[in-house]
Amino acid sequence: MKTILFFIMVNIISCLTAQELKPNNHYNLAQKELIKRGYGMFIHFGLNTFAELEWSDGSIPVDTYNPTNLNCDQWVKVASEAGFRYVLLITKHHDGFCLWDSKYTDYDVMASPVKRDIVKEVSDACKKYGLQFAIYYSLWDRHEKSYKSKNFNDYITYMSNQLKELLTNYGSICEVWFDGGWDKPVKDWQLPKIYSMIKKIQPKCAVGVNHTISYPDDLRKSVLPDSMVIDNKYTFQYFPSDFRLWDPKIAHKLDKKRYLYQGESYYLPFEHTLCISKAWTWFQKEKNLPVRSLDELEELFYWCTDNNNTLVINIPPDKTGNIREYEANAIMELAKRIGIKKDKPLPKNGELLSLNSEVVPSSVFQENIQLYGGKYATDGGMQTLWRAADTIATLTIMLPQKPFNKISIFEACEQHVAPDGFTTERLNRIQEYNIEILENNQWKCIYVSDELMGDCKVIHFPKSYQTSKLRLNITRSIAPPAIYEINVIHKDK
Repeated sequence: MKTILFFIMVNIISCLTAQELKPNNHYNLAQKELIKRGYGMFIHFGLNTFAELEWSDGSIPVDTYNPTNLNCDQWVKVASEAGFRYVLLITKHHDGFCLWDSKYTDYDVMASPVKRDIVKEVSDACKKYGLQFAIYYSLWDRHEKSYKSKNFNDYITYMSNQLKELLTNYGSICEVWFDGGWDKPVKDWQLPKIYSMIKKIQPKCAVGVNHTISYPDDLRKSVLPDSMVIDNKYTFQYFPSDFRLWDPKIAHKLDKKRYLYQGESYYLPFEHTLCISKAWTWFQKEKNLPVRSLDELEELFYWCTDNNNTLVINIPPDKTGNIREYEANAIMELAKRIGIKKDKPLPKNGELLSLNSEVVPSSVFQENIQLYGGKYATDGGMQTLWRAADTIATLTIMLPQKPFNKISIFEACEQHVAPDGFTTERLNRIQEYNIEILENNQWKCIYVSDELMGDCKVIHFPKSYQTSKLRLNITRSIAPPAIYEINVIHKDK
């Protein structure tokens, strides 16, 4: 009888949350506010910061956490000066360590040598600097005993109690970002109940779960955002959700927004997550690691905030409890370059002329057109690529007769991933190249470089060009080169 009543309650809650998500309508209030925010700063900080790890198993002693000069105000001040609209704080990662004073565990900051409530300090700083405040909370908990209880409801109670603390004690929460759902069957998380509880306490809060969308015939097989180019083809893995997540993948340029649950269609924007670190590290490391180039950050900003999608960039504090100066400088320089202004719409990149253009490559790696065909260099997807068969190669792109004054190229670099599964070294293959346009039936060179292309190369021209064909000539590379995307753009000055 109890089991029957439980499923009746879940179905009732599902109906309520379905109404909140408005099937067959455009977007709900939480989604509208999410889209309006558009650009946030992700902050990873916790035990992993002090253990040189990305994921830990919940066994690290709590006294390992010991920032020597903790300054949460500095974090949010950097966010404000860098043009971010909100701050997304890791409140509890997979290890279970909590950055607030939780009465439901002693695995938190108050049991550490530095007894300061990070959630409160960041929330207060957001109020001070006029930013919105969002929280990340890992569903998976590798420390809490009730997580391994035979009755998983014990953990759901624990999790619900912690979420109530976060949602009631720290002011307005604009977003809840759930992670780690893969560790248990979807139904075990009782998400309709959790979603309803969040909305009751914080009605305007947007809720998302990592790996939101799945294939209809396999509800545990997540769909990469690069594949999400057809409305109403894929289904919710985690319902209800206000936005999609697939950390850290990048959505397709033709990203669609409609997904199915029990035959109903729901609108879901996508939130991107990126690291400022070129090495793709989320928690700060002892060694000073280089940041992504401004070219790459700029083009990813435009790409990820386009099409009613959003972007958060991770800028993690180090063991002192401060964001490092060189990373703060980089993200502030990005805001200056792009021209982000407070209370103004986020800047756009301009008209993309080359999207889905016909492409003629000089060669295709292993003659495998299905995997490496030239069309993938302009298809709008960041998980697909053109790869040549030779170290010297050309790519000819057919263009509409419209003016352009900018080109951006995302090289698909050779990648080496460290044993931690996160830290990545990218090696550029392309070392010399030039760009030509067809003018009066003659090829005219408009750009030449004898330097590494870099992870993303942006070329601004002082004037506009117009042509029916553009050709990328790769004249030297250390291995058969590959391109994720080449974008030919007209951008207003």
